[in-house]
Amino acid sequence: MEANAYPLPAAGPAEEAEGTSGNVSCLLGSIYVGKVNNVVKNINAAFLELTKGQRAFLSLDNRNEPRLLNRPYDGRLLAGDEVLVQVEKEAVKTKDPVVTTELSFSGRYAVLLPTGSPGRLIFSGKLDNSCRKILKVFLEREEIRNVLERSSLIIRTNASELTEGEPLVQDILRLDSLAGQILSVAGTRTCYSCLYRPASAYLTEIRDTYHDQYDAIVTDSPDLYEEARLFLEQQCPGELHKLKLYQDPSVTLMNLYGLSAKLREATETRVWLKSGGYLVIEPTEALTVIDVNSGKYSGKKAIRDTFRLINLEAAAEIARQLRLRNLSGIIIVDFINMEDSADKQELLQALSRELRQDPVKAVVVDMTPLGLVEITRKKIRRPLREQLNETD
Repeated sequence: MEANAYPLPAAGPAEEAEGTSGNVSCLLGSIYVGKVNNVVKNINAAFLELTKGQRAFLSLDNRNEPRLLNRPYDGRLLAGDEVLVQVEKEAVKTKDPVVTTELSFSGRYAVLLPTGSPGRLIFSGKLDNSCRKILKVFLEREEIRNVLERSSLIIRTNASELTEGEPLVQDILRLDSLAGQILSVAGTRTCYSCLYRPASAYLTEIRDTYHDQYDAIVTDSPDLYEEARLFLEQQCPGELHKLKLYQDPSVTLMNLYGLSAKLREATETRVWLKSGGYLVIEPTEALTVIDVNSGKYSGKKAIRDTFRLINLEAAAEIARQLRLRNLSGIIIVDFINMEDSADKQELLQALSRELRQDPVKAVVVDMTPLGLVEITRKKIRRPLREQLNETD
């Protein structure tokens, strides 16, 4: 079973688990009343302050009309404007967090968009036509039609697990109520106010994971247990029975599952393959480079078959490592050189197939004339190594 790792505090309030960037914690999904510092026309973007000392980048390519709190919007965004924004990408190293004026609220089965064009009903591309037909029947209720009069909805892949409509409807109504509360108080808040902070990453990971992909949620922190219990009661009541509080003083939870060693392995440069080959993973400021090596492989197959098998094994492991380490942006992979075009095509197809399992959008761009494979993976959260460094 694949799992994502999030560093948690040994004890204490859940807020201690949140990292900081600059002078303030900018949790993904948080909503602020930001102040525009300057607008840069040649890149069609603006730089804002979310709080004193914390800058953010806002692209103006988004067609969504910004919600200004200091004046009516006249088609222009000006220095000094107070604007409602949401963090859509966390700060990474020297880069400021990225914000958007198109607010969104995510639940287990749906995403509500209260500030864009209302009336849109969008289904995840991973939902097949038969599933969409069933879900449309679930959504033929007056309460949902009322929501669509003021907002748009995205129905998430998780909705495929539903056998009845009530959980989906309740998820949407809860999001609609939350959005209404935040938008109603926005006009009374001052600049630099944080209007909304979503649940911690480890809780949203539970929410967004298919219910049959994990058997238990275990913590040895009473505070985290209580936080998770309240979250599950509200958003995933069907998963509440999986939550366990570990209370054996003789063996720590970290030691019981060997988590320290697993986290170490998830940050090491070299990753061994079962065949004896290995990967070398080198993240840099601009991109991540992954080198595939034959290493200790001692099979008796011909060279062509040897390289083909190692590369196919490496493709599956690379997709896993991208998820595990949360590597994003541009990834360049130097596979072992193959001459046959059919082998190259097979490798690209295998890699694309593995990346489709990633909940974060990841795409194989192409193989260059030099045999380097280009991958892009959407930047959302910081890499695991950075998160772990903050907890040291």
